[in-house]
Amino acid sequence: MSGARWEHFAHGADIGVRGRGATREEAFEQCALALTAVITDPAGVGRDVRVELAVQAAQDDLLLLEFLNMLVYEMAVRRWLCARCEVAIAGAPGGRLTAVAWGERVDVARHQPAVEVKGATLTELAVTRDAGGRWRAQCVVDV
Repeated sequence: MSGARWEHFAHGADIGVRGRGATREEAFEQCALALTAVITDPAGVGRDVRVELAVQAAQDDLLLLEFLNMLVYEMAVRRWLCARCEVAIAGAPGGRLTAVAWGERVDVARHQPAVEVKGATLTELAVTRDAGGRWRAQCVVDV
């Protein structure tokens, strides 16, 4: 990856997740890791369960929202954590996102989940490209 990274930012009682990358896809992938990092350290999550995701939206920011909420849904239903994600996006702005995510079932003793993420929100939702061409994807998640 070309300097892709994730981070959290403070927002009241909730938590902001942010991903950065050379492409929109990298920024979305990093945002997914930031989402997992709200719950536990992604480095401690195995990669033995593969999950396929697909969402679409008319705008980049709404595509991020749909993607993160689909990831939250899959993590809740499967009792699973995401350790790695590969995203492909067709179309711009917005479009159709397909992703393959790898992770493992939650092991409470080992993962020690800090909180449960209830969903991604419209708060501070943004997908932008800076003057240097790098992408940033972010929003606040409800915990």
